[in-house]
Amino acid sequence: MIQPIRDIFAAKQAARKPVISFEFFPTKTDEGERNLMEKTIPALAKLRPDFCSVTYGAGGSTREKTLGLVARIQNEHGLTTMAHLTCVNATEAETRHVLAQARALGVKNILALRGDPPGGTGEFVKTEGGFEFSYQLVQLLREVGGFSIGVAGFPEGHIACREGKLVDWQRLKHKIDCGADFVVTQLFFDNADFYEFRDFLVKAGVKVPIVPGIISIGSAAQIKKFTALCGAKLPAPLLADLEKYAADDVACAAFGVDYATKQAQDLLKNGAPGLHFYTLNKAAATTQIVQRLGLA
Repeated sequence: MIQPIRDIFAAKQAARKPVISFEFFPTKTDEGERNLMEKTIPALAKLRPDFCSVTYGAGGSTREKTLGLVARIQNEHGLTTMAHLTCVNATEAETRHVLAQARALGVKNILALRGDPPGGTGEFVKTEGGFEFSYQLVQLLREVGGFSIGVAGFPEGHIACREGKLVDWQRLKHKIDCGADFVVTQLFFDNADFYEFRDFLVKAGVKVPIVPGIISIGSAAQIKKFTALCGAKLPAPLLADLEKYAADDVACAAFGVDYATKQAQDLLKNGAPGLHFYTLNKAAATTQIVQRLGLA
């Protein structure tokens, strides 16, 4: 049964169990989509995740694909799935139309994001007649009704927030107050950053679940590229380890699973309500981590 994610968190909290979720992205080719739908998702579905999510693409470039993929995952695999939605390249009227499409497809969960500009780089530019900030999208979703609303959080501060992470976190508090049901964080590698972030929000009065986002490092080059784009840092000890595996992606991937498993164990031990895995549309690493955690 497809559920509002807020209800999933409430039920798991009552049962004192963590919520496990997996993130996918729309593929660029038909073959990629076949692999995702026929291999990756069936493999990960065996782990019985509580929900999945599908990203939106820079500049809203995958709008139709995102909704279509969410609907397919829900219909073909019976997994509650959340659609990402951004403010980029869309007027308020267009966004309302997308929400009507989502509702018609049986989508009950939306992750409300400001989003990246077309191409994923450069300054965000508000669309005339659209929204400039994600809290406005949250407000619209709450007004429209019928959706469980998630928002993004940044344990190290958003890369575009020049005023610093404390200002960014205060803005997140405002966004939550506008009607968000839960927070999913950007990837990070130092759990101390997550704890500082979470404690700030809790002290500010936030009561919704704050879920850490986890990625398993696949290669040194890849993760350096990811962190440069999103503003996450690679702690010096981790960076030193990655240098050892710079020319060996297989060994690096094994190290990445070990690192993510230890990171996840510590997060759960210290009260994280769940774990959100950035799968990169692959099953192996996430499967190993969830099995090692005893959560399969």
